[in-house]
Amino acid sequence: MAETGEKLMVQLLVAVLLTVLVAEAEAVVMCNIEMSNMELCRAAVTGRSPPSPTRKCCSLLRQANFPCLCNLKSVLPSLGINPRHALALPRKCNLVTPPECRRTV
Repeated sequence: MAETGEKLMVQLLVAVLLTVLVAEAEAVVMCNIEMSNMELCRAAVTGRSPPSPTRKCCSLLRQANFPCLCNLKSVLPSLGINPRHALALPRKCNLVTPPECRRTV
């Protein structure tokens, strides 16, 4: 159980650091995506029935390092992102979904 608590604490710390970095920096790049551009996909990954991703969102995803992004999927809920919707984006944008993204959160 201590391991679970430590794991949760690390995930929370990563989420807080990401939030601070995004707020403080103009051009924070993570997994080949400038974090300020992530807003282009926010509508498609939030809410109960999100709309399909926009062309701009899909264009952004084409440059992403998916294995990198998918390894961060456990942090997504703390950023207000629904992991199920986020993991569906590659398919919705006609991109290959890497194995890291196929596993459930």
